[in-house]
Amino acid sequence: MQADSLLTQDELDFILDMQHNPKLNVRDNTQQMSVNGGERIQRLLARLAAHEQVTIQAQFNNQQMTFPLQLVEDEFHAQHLELGTPSIYEDGPQVRPWRLALPAPVPLENLRGARTALWVHDISFKGVLLEYRRPGTPPQRFSAWLRPAGRKSIALRGRFERLTDQGLAAYRLSQNDPLEAENLRQYLLDEHRKANPSLYA
Repeated sequence: MQADSLLTQDELDFILDMQHNPKLNVRDNTQQMSVNGGERIQRLLARLAAHEQVTIQAQFNNQQMTFPLQLVEDEFHAQHLELGTPSIYEDGPQVRPWRLALPAPVPLENLRGARTALWVHDISFKGVLLEYRRPGTPPQRFSAWLRPAGRKSIALRGRFERLTDQGLAAYRLSQNDPLEAENLRQYLLDEHRKANPSLYA
């Protein structure tokens, strides 16, 4: 090898090995997806996604997932559609958001990380069932953080709706920040994956 080479022989051998490794050169078809349709349909989808909410819906067993389609621009200023994190629903007498029932109630925390008197029993991307562990009536509004084990905190804001027969307070969530809403939907998707492993296999 010449003295002015950019790579040593070991570095060059490593790159050549990587290039010829059959396991690394296999395309992962599960991660690749394209939508084929006429040029007019693609233009229509792009126009709708730019101005309206466009979704793809999948139904399975007694549940459905609604994936938002988002128009994004890449580094070359080309626009393309991307799927966002889905919202999960349950079918029944009426369609409602899928609720994650926690194995044990988890306390919501304040900004400093201290426990509040509000403990989560069930949560969906639209609402939460809370136990109020203090004398008196639950607050009309709350703003707190859910800190699931092994994940970053999820900011929650809710407005009181009603008391259930079990004495739990039902709150409607209002996630003003799109990133907070995405964080909650991603958490619920991960928990749904654990509860339905065959669907994600």
